[in-house]
Amino acid sequence: MTEINENMRGIILAGGKGTRLLPLTKVTNKHLIPVGNKPMIEYPLETLIKIGIKDICVVTGIEHAGAIFSYLGSGSNYGVNFTYKIQDEAKGIAHALALAEDFAHAKKTAVILADNIFLYNFRQEAEEFLREKYSAMLFLKEVDDAKRFGVATVDLTARKIIAIEEKPQNPQSKLAVTGLYFYDNTVFDKIKPLALSKRGELEITDVNNSYVLKGNTSYQIILNWFDAGTHESREIAEEHIRRFNLK
Repeated sequence: MTEINENMRGIILAGGKGTRLLPLTKVTNKHLIPVGNKPMIEYPLETLIKIGIKDICVVTGIEHAGAIFSYLGSGSNYGVNFTYKIQDEAKGIAHALALAEDFAHAKKTAVILADNIFLYNFRQEAEEFLREKYSAMLFLKEVDDAKRFGVATVDLTARKIIAIEEKPQNPQSKLAVTGLYFYDNTVFDKIKPLALSKRGELEITDVNNSYVLKGNTSYQIILNWFDAGTHESREIAEEHIRRFNLK
């Protein structure tokens, strides 16, 4: 665990306007909306803590930043150290990630979206990521509604990602790219030349495809992942957590 803490930093991306969860998000950050018996943001935080990461940057939007600061505090209650960055405009996941460059200090990073819930311990994968010198490691899950996500096409024999397509109308597979990414210290250089997409955002799929083109990108297919960013998906996550009496 000491090696992980010395060589990886965690980044929680808690920006965005939360429009898909209105009216719950009218007066608060969506990541403070409860899932089960605690706010949504507790789950990605626990994921990073279980990996063994102590230094964590939280990137959040300007509208409800105060609520996030007030809830999380300095990190002492969790045994970690928080750094905060403000995303003045919602220009996408990659734009939010770019704000954490100084915090990363050229170390490898575990980047997680604050509306993603993983009921899994990724410590072994983090150790492999550090040991094998991968440039990136992505986590995929087979889903029925793939067109909502970035979708990966893979070569199962070579254990290689061939390409990732953002929210395709006709997905080439059912493998959604989940909101946890392990990156080396070149991730910020990959963001800098990106142009805004048609959605007016810097897309994390473009970052991931930059890694895929370089070749040294690993992937794992996982279970027990939930995107809690919509009413329906949040309810599914909540039902699963209740069913298995998870806290």
